[in-house]
Amino acid sequence: MELFRDVNIDWLGKKWYFLSFSLIFSVAGLLSIFFWHGIQLGIDFKGGTLVYVKFDAAPSADRIREAVDKAGIRDSRIQPFGNQIGGGPTNQVIISLPQKEMQESNALAGSDTIVKALGSYYSQTGVASQNATSGKLDLDNVGSGTLADFLMQQDPEHLGPDAGRTKYTQQADAILDYRDKQHGGLIPSLDALKSIVDPAVVSTLQQHTYISGFHVFNTEVVGPQVGAQLRGQAVRATLYSLLGMLVYLWWRFELIYGVAAVVAVFHDTLITIGAFSLTNKELTLTVIAAILTLVGYSMNDTIVIFDRIRENLRMSRREPLSELVNRSINQTLSRTVLTSGLTFLTVLSLYLFGGEVLHGFSFALVIGILIGTYSSVAVAAPMLVAWQQSRAGHGRAAALPAAKRARV
Repeated sequence: MELFRDVNIDWLGKKWYFLSFSLIFSVAGLLSIFFWHGIQLGIDFKGGTLVYVKFDAAPSADRIREAVDKAGIRDSRIQPFGNQIGGGPTNQVIISLPQKEMQESNALAGSDTIVKALGSYYSQTGVASQNATSGKLDLDNVGSGTLADFLMQQDPEHLGPDAGRTKYTQQADAILDYRDKQHGGLIPSLDALKSIVDPAVVSTLQQHTYISGFHVFNTEVVGPQVGAQLRGQAVRATLYSLLGMLVYLWWRFELIYGVAAVVAVFHDTLITIGAFSLTNKELTLTVIAAILTLVGYSMNDTIVIFDRIRENLRMSRREPLSELVNRSINQTLSRTVLTSGLTFLTVLSLYLFGGEVLHGFSFALVIGILIGTYSSVAVAAPMLVAWQQSRAGHGRAAALPAAKRARV
């Protein structure tokens, strides 16, 4: 399939426009990284605690942040999490707690702190404030062992310690299965438990427990040492990939081809990271994976153009290099638009409909696909011409290698 025939666009004639575009976005990204927003590192790299919370109604990020601040935790971040199939919210949020507040040795500290903080938050929105402070048990966040011990202590059926241990453990497990498996962690009402456990147990629960309306369903902790190791590994992985591609292109083509391709890919990476800084988005491990993906994608697109330049050099030695490079880009333009366009539509759909978890990953790919395709034409190819003109200015012959003739 070919979209364009006999295209004759003077790409190198617009190189100064391309250079201006690249300089503007590169400098803006660098200014943002070093002077404005910096790079917002995710929990993966800086360490800290992620607490995943589900609410029974649409939560207010401002109210949650206010409650967390009252609990003595500063610099927390609250972001929505997940989307339903129809596109509606799932009433889930991720609360990021900084490492200085949560110690790695206590993985439950973040969860306990959020439960206490949100107890005061929900007391302002309809739940009686004394429930969270009078020692009552929160059924939306209690564990199986704690609930079984509580029922043993209350012994609503007067079973005694021996028979009661087995019976109340079973009833505690039944309540939490009903809560977690059937209702996603949130009990609709205490009366609904009448079909699950004995009436005497329900009566005791109504007197001594309450439903908070939120449920902490997951907690992730990353220590500062692990975060530092991940940062170093991410930087090394990116640099090693660029070095490996430089060596391969040096062997497969010539050093100038490898330098031009690596400079173009470094340009793509810089602008992508700058876009994250300008938009104040977090840089996480999934984003690093996306950056490595776009490094390979941009390099592949650049190699296709370089290979066509080598083929044309073999057939048109006397043609000026600038015209030959323009013709090579135009000849591969249909392939570039088809592959990059379809890939861009895919990652754009992922960005729009993939949900919060994939938002950073897909955002990096959206920016990377656009910039990677652009740099193959506007950065890598003009570098070859600039290199030849530099050699000619110093009285040296052009030395761009042509493709070898195929052996029959």
